[in-house]
Amino acid sequence: MEFKMTEGGFTTEFEYGKLDISGNEEYGFRPYQLLVSSVAVCSGGVLRKVLEKMRYPFEDITVNAEVERNEAEANRVEKIALTFHIKTAEWNEQKIEKAMHLTRKNCSMVQSVQESIEVVERAKWVQQ
Repeated sequence: MEFKMTEGGFTTEFEYGKLDISGNEEYGFRPYQLLVSSVAVCSGGVLRKVLEKMRYPFEDITVNAEVERNEAEANRVEKIALTFHIKTAEWNEQKIEKAMHLTRKNCSMVQSVQESIEVVERAKWVQQ
């Protein structure tokens, strides 16, 4: 990956398109937003695959991420709390717990940050 300096930050090109990154939201995505998005979307994608492999019926998944930052330490991200809202007609707590365990174990982004950022996951039932 190559990142080129711009007026307000940096830019890069990927297969999908251009990504502008800056500490100032007027010029691009903020680095912490990308970090949190990576953890949330990786987890959501893995959960989706796990539920599909388990043949667990669901219609939709929405991931909410709450972030705790430490202003005294360069606004460091210290905690990411993920809530997976799973839209389904039925709720089997044991299967959901197993799916959540497998999701955490297999999400590369969670595994990459787990020693430095506390990641907490929980699932909520959204009835169809």
